[in-house]
Amino acid sequence: MKNYLLLLATIFCFSLSTSAQGPNKNKKNKKGDLELIAAEPDKELVGETFNRWSVEADFGQAKGSKPYTDGYYANNPGKFFGGIDINHVGFGARYMFSPKFGVKANFNFDNLQKQGDSGSPAFQMEHIQFSGEGVTNLIRIFDIQKQAKRFGLLFHFGFQISRMQPKIGPYANVHEWNGGVVGGISPQFRIFKNVSIFLDFTVNSNVRQHFNWDGQSFSDPKNNLTGSLFRSTFGVSLALGKGKIHGDWAIIKDKNDKRLDSLNNKIGEIEDLMNDSDKDGVPDYLDVEQNSIAGVAVDTKGRMVDKNNNGVPDELEKYVANTIATNNNTTTAAATENAVLTLINDGYIAAYFDPAKSQPNPASASNIGFILNYLKNNPDKTVDITGFADEIGSNEYNNKLASDRAQAVKTILVKAGISESRLNILSNGEDNSVDKKSDWARRLVRKTLFKVK
Repeated sequence: MKNYLLLLATIFCFSLSTSAQGPNKNKKNKKGDLELIAAEPDKELVGETFNRWSVEADFGQAKGSKPYTDGYYANNPGKFFGGIDINHVGFGARYMFSPKFGVKANFNFDNLQKQGDSGSPAFQMEHIQFSGEGVTNLIRIFDIQKQAKRFGLLFHFGFQISRMQPKIGPYANVHEWNGGVVGGISPQFRIFKNVSIFLDFTVNSNVRQHFNWDGQSFSDPKNNLTGSLFRSTFGVSLALGKGKIHGDWAIIKDKNDKRLDSLNNKIGEIEDLMNDSDKDGVPDYLDVEQNSIAGVAVDTKGRMVDKNNNGVPDELEKYVANTIATNNNTTTAAATENAVLTLINDGYIAAYFDPAKSQPNPASASNIGFILNYLKNNPDKTVDITGFADEIGSNEYNNKLASDRAQAVKTILVKAGISESRLNILSNGEDNSVDKKSDWARRLVRKTLFKVK
């Protein structure tokens, strides 16, 4: 039996090594009906449901260990593989109440006889068995399913009844029913989503047995024998159900996981709301003007303070006043004009845009309003409107986007009463002056600037 176990272990290890070297790169079925699954954990294995039923078939070797009549035995140790005798076939069904625990029922047929030239006298014993067992998924018990990936390990234990009938010898065609316990361990390996192969090593113990395994002796019915039978088998398991995968392998998301995911999403939303795009001290979710000018005082809603409601933020008015006060050789009107022109032409007044959008964001309304007021108060002035885009996307796309942004601002001013002839559209395309990997830096170059002429 040792040689037979060595052969099965070699086959199993070969299957394991060839199947677990990495993801299958030659996927033929994109829907995954019989598609090998890449290295886990895989999204296809995650879900709230899983297949609970599976059917199994196995074959291999069964050997009665004791009792035997003197001179009879089953082993054939004289040859390396000479002791291998495929004398067992079995069928079963398993149902898992949870990924950890389940039950199984099995039908087994064993044909025990002399092996090769072992030297034992000839014998033949037919052994038919029905068993009902509990099943424990040890990989789940130790919570290592993600690390185990395709590998599984089941333990099973329960009760069995069996029918023994010698086929040759003095008791040929006489049978008896026995009962006892059965238990074993099954290493398994998943090759497809719902198909796995397994080895099984099972020990049967009959607490009521009167035949020896060679069928040559029958004890007094009052004296029950304790019979032992060992099986080493190789089999295939097929999962049944509408789920993506059997519970042995599925990564189950329970209600607690869903609650945690929901909490994480809410925390992420709160973090986004607490962002302060224009660094004015007011979080974005309260900020009405998310592109207020740096250094300009804002109220609790992020709006630049304009106490006299003249359309010019108070901080800008202070700047103009200071400019006039320090310009002794210039008239007050000229100084004011120069200050305002400096603000506009040096880019302090700009309209900003969201990614891939050609319409200015709502926070830019006050800056466009500033230009509108200036043009209304200075009917002889014209303005160049220059659009910009960040570096994300192709040059052709960004050039058009920059032009569309300038055109969108022009349209707003025209609809607000400014003659189209006073507005000149320019496109500067991509602005590569900032780090393209920085989301915050790219926000600063998605804009239109104004230049008064």
